[in-house]
Amino acid sequence: MPGPAESLRQLAAEGLLRELRPLDSPTGTRVVRDGRPLWNFASNDYLGLARHPETEAAVIEGVQRFGAGSAASRLVCGTLPPHRMLEESLAAAKQTEAALTFSSGFATALGVIPAVVGKSDFVFLDKLSHACLVDAARLSGATIRVFPHNDLGKLERLLVSTRSKSPKARILVATESVFSMDGDLCPLREIVTLTEAHDALLLLDEAHGFGVLGEHGMGLAEQENLQQRITFQMGTLSKAAGLSGGYLAASRDWIDLLTNRARSFIYSTAPPPAIAHAATASLTLIRSEKGKKLRSKLQENIAFLSQQGTPIIPRIFGSNEAALVAASSLEREGFLVPAIRYPTVSRGTARLRISVSAVHSSDVIDALASRLGALVNPSK
Repeated sequence: MPGPAESLRQLAAEGLLRELRPLDSPTGTRVVRDGRPLWNFASNDYLGLARHPETEAAVIEGVQRFGAGSAASRLVCGTLPPHRMLEESLAAAKQTEAALTFSSGFATALGVIPAVVGKSDFVFLDKLSHACLVDAARLSGATIRVFPHNDLGKLERLLVSTRSKSPKARILVATESVFSMDGDLCPLREIVTLTEAHDALLLLDEAHGFGVLGEHGMGLAEQENLQQRITFQMGTLSKAAGLSGGYLAASRDWIDLLTNRARSFIYSTAPPPAIAHAATASLTLIRSEKGKKLRSKLQENIAFLSQQGTPIIPRIFGSNEAALVAASSLEREGFLVPAIRYPTVSRGTARLRISVSAVHSSDVIDALASRLGALVNPSK
């Protein structure tokens, strides 16, 4: 077995070596790295709430009222008033009976999926599902089947075949609403219809839809008026909400069961109460008229670069080297745009991943569009 040094050399040779490159400034649309100011198109802070005065004030108020840490897991003595308030607010916003919060979106998936399905059950995953859904499915011990991206025909065939052979098994279909590296949407209405027809559960990860889509920013499920027909609505508070943490919204029975079975919930210290307090304020802001105006501005900004309607805009180069060269070129010109490579995306699909925010100015987006147009793309 190769040692760590040899493994690192191999990663470097393949153009897959990563390293931490800290910012010298707070996050925002304008950041500083290695002493150089850059326009930030790498962040998932789609509404600019990470530096919004109301969000910052809520964090400070939360620390003053509830302290810096929770000091225990939720089932011991770590559940404080802000945790309950946030969960009640999320359930109301997502039109479910209850909700449960976790330390991160990844922890949400790792807690939920193994608590819902086991060795005699099945998980069907869209091929482009996030790593947290894949890892959680593996951890569950259930039989995993992967269907091609957004391929409804293949999903239906899997459902029909599996249900006929295993009529009593639990089948969980898991997909993202907005896919994190391509920015496209799942065919949610059709997936809901299929899962209902074959007595399957549906987990919808709204990580990149929450705050962005829907009349009140509650995601693709709200936009399609399907919230009450989805078993599990999962999401994160670390992207459009501008903070950290994850959540699952579902029926009261499911939430009560997860409280007893989700290991990443049971055996983790509760998230800081100040963050939960601020997340409630962020949720209120997202659902308000201010949030609606931010979403409207976000859509205006997206339209400068794409007609896809989501703030994730990929520019595929194919090779790792070409994507890295493009990212370095843009950084020299004052733009922070990450090169995304395997295993985050499939081999041969290395890309730039452009993330647009409501608080980017039109002039800056226009300048980025001009620079992107001048890049040479070997994959074309």
